Amino acid sequence: MKLRGFEIISNYRNANISLPIRKTHYSAGYDISAAEDAVLLPAAVTVIATGLKAYMGSDEYLGIHIRSGLSIKNHLSLINGQGIIDADYYNNADNEGHILIAVYNHNSYNILISKGTRIAQGIFYKYLVTDGDVNNLVVTRTGGFGSTGK
Repeated sequence: MKLRGFEIISNYRNANISLPIRKTHYSAGYDISAAEDAVLLPAAVTVIATGLKAYMGSDEYLGIHIRSGLSIKNHLSLINGQGIIDADYYNNADNEGHILIAVYNHNSYNILISKGTRIAQGIFYKYLVTDGDVNNLVVTRTGGFGSTGK
């Protein structure tokens, strides 16, 4: 039985991308790389494809954090501070659960992110819920960014 991990989405199976790994025994994060080249325009958000999806327990989420070296050296940040990939995002009907990284370029010039550049770290977290929160929940997720606000 699979507990948690990453898979390559069908559109990227032949794109020669790698599954995320931890670099050291004590690393919390799994390094996530760009699945293709991306140009980050100045003072703008660019959504970078990873070609990945993640599966996990129903009481977990995958936190997406920009890699500190990339962020500090290039003046980049995630537009939402931390991305949250919910367990029911996996294999959703609209995009198969494709993890996309929304990066903001604080510079006045373009930044090139090459395919294979480690752009983010994914950390699996457990979370708690309040009493009685299941009464008004949507059963099936469809879509990506902002899909639960519809």
